[in-house]
Formats: sequence, structure tokens, C-alpha cells
Amino acid sequence: MNELPKNAFRHRPDLHVATEGEFKGWRTWTRDSFETHNGPYWHRIDENGKVQCAFRVEQKHLNGMRNVHGGAFMSFADYCLFAIASSHLDSPGVTIGFSCEFLDAAREGELIECDGEITRAGGSLIFLRGTLKSGDRSLFTFSGTIKRVKRKPQTAAAPATP
Repeated sequence: MNELPKNAFRHRPDLHVATEGEFKGWRTWTRDSFETHNGPYWHRIDENGKVQCAFRVEQKHLNGMRNVHGGAFMSFADYCLFAIASSHLDSPGVTIGFSCEFLDAAREGELIECDGEITRAGGSLIFLRGTLKSGDRSLFTFSGTIKRVKRKPQTAAAPATP
């Protein structure tokens, strides 16, 4: 059951599905240049309908100590917020709150997975939390808040003033 709810990603024409390799069948977004450059980060729906997120640690994710850079964990966790919230987002959203704790280091070649959940979804805010793991090792915990952003109707450009 690797299918997303019908309302998920309605306004995300940049959704890309891998057709080969380790993440065949997994999805990613291509519109976000930062995530594309720093990932690739992936997500899918498991057989129980839960969003799974993952990435494989590459050399570019490492800090000077040869461990995953904290910013790489934070970027992936932010990606996870939106993947987990996908069934509740029928419009764009922005992260308005994020907190985290670093628990353990990860090294090149490890598979990093996210176990996360929505703790509350209201009218304009979605609250989430999660844990990044490598195997049974917890590496990083996080919580975040996404604010739904209403699409503004397009208006004609204002005439130039002399």
C-alpha cells in the first residue's frame, strides 16, 4: 500500500518517484533546491498507511569528525515534517517552529530512517514529532510546527510609475 491519500501533494507537481536503485518506488520533491542538493531524502507510505522517510548517508553529509553533520539531520527532519503532514496539507505550508536533540552520531553508509507522527492538526497549524534512527539506535529527536499558508489569488502586476 504505497499510495498517498488523494489530497496529498495536490499542489506538488514536483513529486518524483524513483524508478531504480535502493529507493525504487520511494518519492521525493524536486522543487526545493536546498533539499535536492543536500539529500536526496525519500518518503513512502508503508503497508499500514504510515509515512516512512529515509536517506543513505553520503560523504557530503559528514562533518569534520566524519559523522553526520547536525545540519544534515536538521534538514532531513524538516523534510520529514512535510512528508508526515502530507495527508493534512492541501495547500503550501511553512515551518514556524522546530526543536531537536542530538543523541548519537551516524557515519557514512548508514541508512537513516524517521519514525514520526502528527500530534495535533488544527485549522492552520500542524504539530509533529519524530525520531531519526539507524537500525535500533536513536540518533536525533525533533518536534516541529507547520503553518498552512493560503494561496493568494494572482493579481495583475501594478503599472510602473514614472
